Amino acid sequence: MRLSGRNPFARWCVALGLAVWLAGCATPARIAGQGSAFERVGRFAVNLQPVAQPSYAAQGGFSWRDDGQVLRLDLSTPLGSVLARLRVAPGQAILVRNDGSRESAPSPDQLLAQVWGHPMPVAGLRYWVQGRAAPGLPATDLRRDAQGRLMVLRQDGWEIRLSDYDDQGPGRVRLSRQDAQGQWRLQLIVDPS
Repeated sequence: MRLSGRNPFARWCVALGLAVWLAGCATPARIAGQGSAFERVGRFAVNLQPVAQPSYAAQGGFSWRDDGQVLRLDLSTPLGSVLARLRVAPGQAILVRNDGSRESAPSPDQLLAQVWGHPMPVAGLRYWVQGRAAPGLPATDLRRDAQGRLMVLRQDGWEIRLSDYDDQGPGRVRLSRQDAQGQWRLQLIVDPS
């Protein structure tokens, strides 16, 4: 599916929202790989409220595999078909859409800005999904629970709320951000193992 127009990311979100309306959610498949890795499978929800534009909402599934060097993320429609694949390695971020079209940039932040047309720092997500602050970036408002697990922090312009921990990390990751371009929310909910 290749959507064109002024805002391809927004059109992608609308298309994904229509897919949600048409069917229930299928469980996304784990990403295959060798060796130990941090893995998560679950659901995502995105709510975008750009200034002077209609708001967008989308939901679907995700499959995450991060071996410490290479992060792979599959985003799927609620029907379970892969919508896009993201691969992040040192110095390279590649997005492959289900129609085979590709985009690449030196970092995930630059890739999202290129695809969406608006800068949006997302590199910290790799750490937040594991219940950690991203190294090298100032973090404020850190709050931990009685077990010492990170529950809330502000970093790179985002408010991050982590909850529902299991033995790998948070089962729920909620990000919210407001900037001159609008208000952005992302939620990841990990499927029970």
